[in-house]
Amino acid sequence: MRTDAQENQDRILEVAAAAFSRPGADTSLKAIAKEAGVGIGTLYRRFPTREDLVEATYRAETKRLARSASALLAKNPPLVALREWMTLFVTYMLTKQGMADTLPAILADHEGLRAHSRELLHTAVRELRDASVRAGAIRDDVPATDILMALGGITLISSHEQDGELADRLLDLLTSGLHP
Repeated sequence: MRTDAQENQDRILEVAAAAFSRPGADTSLKAIAKEAGVGIGTLYRRFPTREDLVEATYRAETKRLARSASALLAKNPPLVALREWMTLFVTYMLTKQGMADTLPAILADHEGLRAHSRELLHTAVRELRDASVRAGAIRDDVPATDILMALGGITLISSHEQDGELADRLLDLLTSGLHP
C-alpha cells in the first residue's frame, strides 16, 4: 500500500474507533470520512460496507491495545504500566460497545477472530502481570486470565451505569487488590 493510502486508512480507523465509542455510535460512514479528511469514495474503496469498517476497526484496536503493553513497560514501572493498560482496556471495550450491533455477526462469520483477539489481550496482560510480579508489585497467585475477566466486568458495570469515574475507582480497587 502506498504511504498516503496507508495514512488515509490509519486515519479512517482512528476516527472510526472514536466515533464507535461515542454514545449512540450510529455515526454514518460519510461522517467518518469527513472527520478523517478523506472523500467517501476513499472510505468505500477500503471498506465497502459498514461491517468491513467495523471489522477493520476491531482488529486495529485489538492489535493497538495488545502492543501497548510493551511500550508502557518500556517507560513505566510495571505496576504503573499495568494500571495504565487497564485504562486503555476500558476505552477499548467502550469502542467495542459502539460496534455492538454489527460485531457479533462479524465474530460469528470469522471463526477464530474472537479467539485470536482474546489471545492477543491475554498475552499483553500476562506480560504486564509477570513484570509486576517480578518487581514485587503484585501478588503472584492471580492469573492473567482473572485480571482480564475482572477488567471485562469493570467495563460492563461502568458502561451500564454510564459512569467513567466509576471505572477509574473500580480499576483502582482491582489494582489495590493485586498488591501483595
